[in-house]
Amino acid sequence: MNKVLTGILPVAPTPFTATGLVDEEGMRRVIDCMIDQGVDAICILANYSEQFLLSDAERALLTRVSLEHAAGRVPIIVTISHFSTDIVVQRAREAQAMGAAMVMMMAPYHGVGLQPAAQGIVEHFAAVDAAIDIPIMLQDAPLSGVNLPVELIARMARDMESLSYFKIECPFAADKLAALIDMAGDHIEGPFVGEEGVTLLADLDAGATGCMTSAMFPEEVRKIVMSQLEGDHAAALAQWKRCIPLINHENRQCGLRAAKVIFAEGGVIQSDHVRHPLKPMSERTRTRLLQLAGELDLMALRWGK
Repeated sequence: MNKVLTGILPVAPTPFTATGLVDEEGMRRVIDCMIDQGVDAICILANYSEQFLLSDAERALLTRVSLEHAAGRVPIIVTISHFSTDIVVQRAREAQAMGAAMVMMMAPYHGVGLQPAAQGIVEHFAAVDAAIDIPIMLQDAPLSGVNLPVELIARMARDMESLSYFKIECPFAADKLAALIDMAGDHIEGPFVGEEGVTLLADLDAGATGCMTSAMFPEEVRKIVMSQLEGDHAAALAQWKRCIPLINHENRQCGLRAAKVIFAEGGVIQSDHVRHPLKPMSERTRTRLLQLAGELDLMALRWGK
């Protein structure tokens, strides 16, 4: 990867058949649709990809299929999070060997009661930093329950050559991003946010240069980011107001199922199946989702028709 990534780096959903098998051809269509949406990169195997419901063999298959099919058209970010440092290092090396542009990882956790001390977290990331040459994105997400103080993240950014991208999606993300940029300066190449962009405008005000959304409508959310980065704050605000009802519905009511429902409705994938113990979206939530998505004429709703 020859340039610093900015803009929209959405998470690819993992398509399954109606019986729950990995849909390889569906994965290829997901990649094609996302590239047509104008994304700046694609992240695979993240939480919104149902990574916690995939076997190791399925992870390897999806990585190979995604990287081969993308074929360099956009950078691919491979999520490698795991509690075991040895496994994370192995995943990082495999991702780099297969052509990943970046890896993303959370701090190690295994439930609220099983988390390492700060030094263990540092060593976890340092092991990956020593193992690969491609950039690492640290994902600071409430899902883990791990508290990552700004001072700790800034120290790791300064000390680790590959750790240069940061996806901050904890409560009060804007303040944390601003503090991190202040403390680590040039060591922060990519200050990013997540949470489907629900706090995006505040995060951009704080210095974020991009967002990792879902794949549902990055072509619209990207306009907010790029307008803000280009200094057109009025256009960013107007687009934010246009998108926020759908962003909010996805973030607060739908979760990872939203992109799959939209992709299935638009013929990108054959099924919006999510693996048990996740449950399908209720008809009430689905109806509102499709209404809001239809009003914005999302590309994914018509891509496969």
